Amino acid sequence: MLEFKNVTKYFKDGNQKIEAVKPTTLKFNQNELVAIIGPSGSGKSTFLTMAGALQTPTSGNILINGQEVTQRSQKALSNIRMKEIGFILQATNLVPFLTVKQQFKLLEKRKKDVLNKTEYNQLMSQLNIDTIENKLPSEISGGQKQRVAIAKALYTKPSIILADEPTASLDTKNAMEVMKILKEQALEKNKTCIVVTHDKRLTTYCDKVYHMEDGILKMT
Repeated sequence: MLEFKNVTKYFKDGNQKIEAVKPTTLKFNQNELVAIIGPSGSGKSTFLTMAGALQTPTSGNILINGQEVTQRSQKALSNIRMKEIGFILQATNLVPFLTVKQQFKLLEKRKKDVLNKTEYNQLMSQLNIDTIENKLPSEISGGQKQRVAIAKALYTKPSIILADEPTASLDTKNAMEVMKILKEQALEKNKTCIVVTHDKRLTTYCDKVYHMEDGILKMT
């Protein structure tokens, strides 16, 4: 569960104060797949980075599974992110000198509680990347890199999945398969999943849809 209590985020630009996220109070529950849509510059990515404990709010409180994270140390926040959060970002952040399979082995060194072999094989097959396990990132396509990044986010069994334009580099078939997997993760494995997207087709898979504009988040 993810909860925002009167959260704001302001930035300074010279003498100007930019209100990236205006006062926001809401709760995202387990078993929910939620979409946040809105124009560029509306505050969506800022909201997502605060939800993932990558950025602290200017004011207000954020709770992740009942833990108040706003005042935690960087080390504590890093541990919370590894244990609770699965990030799917536009930048895939794959290690260039590791094969696809080795990317997952690296994750095992940081977190022991990961998908078992059967679950891993099923996920790789669903994402149609089971045949590229021995390839380096430089040897696979942009779409394949994105699907590997999605698999990595799910591999550590996070309770909260945060996805920023997760299907931007995917064709329609693969984009819909990714949303189907995220829906299954939310419903069957008691996860909270939030997807920031410009693609309104994806909202058909979502339980709730929010619109963000000028730092204000409202349910549509």
